[in-house]
Amino acid sequence: DARRRGDDDAAAAGLGSGIAVQKVFAPEHGFRGTADAGEKVQDGLDAKTGLPILSLYGNNRKPTPEQLKGLDLVIFNIQDIGSRHYTYIGTLTYVMEACAESGIPILVLDRPNPNGWYVDGPVLESKHASFIGMHEIPIAHGMTIAEYAHMVNGEGWLKGKVKAEVQTILCEGYDHSMTWQQTGLPWVS
Repeated sequence: DARRRGDDDAAAAGLGSGIAVQKVFAPEHGFRGTADAGEKVQDGLDAKTGLPILSLYGNNRKPTPEQLKGLDLVIFNIQDIGSRHYTYIGTLTYVMEACAESGIPILVLDRPNPNGWYVDGPVLESKHASFIGMHEIPIAHGMTIAEYAHMVNGEGWLKGKVKAEVQTILCEGYDHSMTWQQTGLPWVS
């Protein structure tokens, strides 16, 4: 999450971009990816940066209007694996919904899908929707996180059919025919 600062404040904070991170919303596995699957993610302060961490895994899966208050932009920067069962696309959906309701744009930083070269598995039936399967898509959906965000918006899948203002920074040098090994990127579990 970020809020623009004046040039003097940004320079004092060492942020040449003029953007100051205000807080971090943490999905399943936490901000640094150290929580085990299903483990409760706590609110707190990040030991390295001192930033407030707000959990989006547990009782609060969607940022509240109070948590978004004063923000000009929310940045979504999470590596997905391209599986309907992975909670990060559920978190993306809830964050998009909250941003749409609060009139805050969301910037999705795209990442290669390590399983983006194929689409497979049964399509979810809506009667079985849950946090680990929110939308009627196959198990291996083949999309990048930014493509998924645009599909959620375009299909009207946000509550009340609200539309988020989704901006994206796309991957360079990536296409869906590539396996993860072909990207040349390291994989961190």
